[in-house]
Amino acid sequence: MNLLYIEYVNKMLQVYGTKCKPLCQETKIPQTAFDILMFLFNNPKYNTARDIVKVRGIKANLVSINVDKLVNEGYLERKDIKGDRRKTMLQITDKAKPIIKRGKEIQENFFKDLFANVDDESVKILYKVIENIQRNLDNIMKEGK
Repeated sequence: MNLLYIEYVNKMLQVYGTKCKPLCQETKIPQTAFDILMFLFNNPKYNTARDIVKVRGIKANLVSINVDKLVNEGYLERKDIKGDRRKTMLQITDKAKPIIKRGKEIQENFFKDLFANVDDESVKILYKVIENIQRNLDNIMKEGK
């Protein structure tokens, strides 16, 4: 049973990467850099490199390299966070907006394709199960600390 889930996640990431590849090639942005841009856009409350590592699960060295690339190419800006000189907020620039727009279209089409032939009730049940698992994971993490 565990192998089934590992294969599912791996296959989903492969298909998503395939859908993103033309845009990444056209813009000369690596997949990881694209993922960072989309993460920042889709999750505005998580706006630091540390957030990307912790929440999105991208390795710190890859975040560092790709954030530097995105900043140097003008897609991101670093802003100081008032009251905490150790943290730097990452802000999407206007230059990134066309990539973000196309990225959103890719994501929307990906999820539309992913849920093709799945009825609304099944989707609701899936989301309910995911919410319950998320709560269970939170509780397990609290107990472990």
